[in-house]
Amino acid sequence: MTTATLERDPIYDTDFIKEMIRQMRALDSYGTYDGQPGEKLLEPLVLTRERKAQIPIVGDPDEVTMASVKAYYNAIATLIEKECGMMAVPLVHLSHEGFGRTLITVGKLVVSDRTLRDVHRFGFESLSKMKTEADKILSVSLGIIGQHPDVAGM
Repeated sequence: MTTATLERDPIYDTDFIKEMIRQMRALDSYGTYDGQPGEKLLEPLVLTRERKAQIPIVGDPDEVTMASVKAYYNAIATLIEKECGMMAVPLVHLSHEGFGRTLITVGKLVVSDRTLRDVHRFGFESLSKMKTEADKILSVSLGIIGQHPDVAGM
């Protein structure tokens, strides 16, 4: 099969996946991902059952995994900002053991609050599942902003 006959997955044309690729590149301070296609950048986030089974139950997250978590929540915050027109600020706090919390705020309003556990196993079964989960967070966040626009505007 030649590369001309391979079709690109349409998920790579969605706003969320495009933003994830941008965020992964932005967090790459050493230029490790320079010249690599977006598919390669997102590969560590896809944890099939087989790949997940190879990861120990207890472990410390590596720098790539921590950067992936930050990129994921940065991408969601960017899409929130794009939708509502107000600055969304993500905060990802992780211990070296892989436990922590993420917050996304808009003004004085907390629009997303997630507890993180076992970050060394952070990933999704597919890019589609990752996008679906991000869309849920985005939808809930925009709903909260819609309910409390005065606090979001502070």
